[in-house]
Amino acid sequence: MSSIVSRSDSDESIDDRTTRARIRDAAIECIAEHGVASTTARKVADSAGVSPGLVIHHFGSMEGLRTACDDHVATVIRRYKQEAMSSGPNLDVLAALRNPAMGPLMGYLASVVASDSERVADLVDALVDDAEAYIQQGVESGMLQPSADPRGRAVVLTIWNLGAVALHHHLKRLLGVDLTDTDVLTDPTFAAYAGPIYETYGKGFFTDAFAAQTREALSGMARKHRHTESQELDTEGTS
Repeated sequence: MSSIVSRSDSDESIDDRTTRARIRDAAIECIAEHGVASTTARKVADSAGVSPGLVIHHFGSMEGLRTACDDHVATVIRRYKQEAMSSGPNLDVLAALRNPAMGPLMGYLASVVASDSERVADLVDALVDDAEAYIQQGVESGMLQPSADPRGRAVVLTIWNLGAVALHHHLKRLLGVDLTDTDVLTDPTFAAYAGPIYETYGKGFFTDAFAAQTREALSGMARKHRHTESQELDTEGTS
């Protein structure tokens, strides 16, 4: 996952259709459709139109292939968000939604994020790091409000979004929107999901009075926590 954590773009462009890229893309599609456990080298090879040996030749192992898939998914999402945030308040939202590069990425994330593994932790950490950067880009472009806790906001929003993907079956059941559908961003039903999101993010959820009261309570909690930590450090220093 080093290529994600270092935030350097993959040396393969998103539209690269070399044999290695075809295998990687086929693996993403297979995992999105069948899940991680059911995705084998043979299944990926059949989908990519190559031999199973060529899959291992290019990636060393299925673990290596998964790493390449994670890297690519994070790169595509980062580029997609950066492009949107750089547009500022004049962003054409509908045009931004018609991005074919997203493809089966949501289905892939739905299949992998529920696993409590170091690999998934690396992927989530990378998505959070990227979110913190492109959210700040949105602040600078005039699209987003600044935050008193940029890192915390990036963590919460990333986890919320991943949670929606992981629970996509319930979202489809309740709103009729399937986030893992490769055409979801251009499907008119997507408005049933996007509308409440933009209402909540755009207008906020609390009244101004309650928001101020909550902020003060949380600030007091933070001050108490810092005071307790300071006392514990002082105790340790004198023991």
